[in-house]
Amino acid sequence: MKASALIVLGVLAAASCAAPPPPSPIPRSAPPSARAQPPPAAEPGSRSWWECVPYARQKSGIQLRGEAWTWWSQAKAKYQRGPEPRSGAVLVFQPFKGARLGHVAVVTQVLTDRIVLVSHANWGGSRGKIEEGVTMVDVSPAGDWSRVKVWYKPAGNLGGSVYPTYGFIYPTPVRSVETGVPHVEGGSSGRGGARPGGSDG
Repeated sequence: MKASALIVLGVLAAASCAAPPPPSPIPRSAPPSARAQPPPAAEPGSRSWWECVPYARQKSGIQLRGEAWTWWSQAKAKYQRGPEPRSGAVLVFQPFKGARLGHVAVVTQVLTDRIVLVSHANWGGSRGKIEEGVTMVDVSPAGDWSRVKVWYKPAGNLGGSVYPTYGFIYPTPVRSVETGVPHVEGGSSGRGGARPGGSDG
């Protein structure tokens, strides 16, 4: 009797070890679209830490370099700029507390004139990671996207912080008035600065 009970217990223990573990629950602190995503498979090599600048350049095709906040002035003679959100445009953040190099985010979908979805890297609770489908809301009094709120993943909401921005850079080159030929040049490189912050790191 004792021996058969031990055999039964041994079989049950072996079966429980062989069973696959239950799937881990999906955190409910943020919508699925705002959760951190792995780097795109097309990126050569394995990259474990992403800065916002190289990611925005790769995602948008806008060929600018250096610290994120400098993209606005760099783009002046190279790309069209403006206050209206468009899919594929890059929103340039001014330097702010916690990110003295500014930040850049790529618009992936315009939901309304004051709400967009963006993809960006190295933001908030997802340091060094890519987030896709992140909600961003224009809270500026004039509706010109000069002040925004961004979905904050750890809190599961837009949070209380308001961030200053310069505007949107569109992936359309500025055309020379004389020739009508697109005028696009490589941006100036700029490295260094504290993390977090947007730069070619």
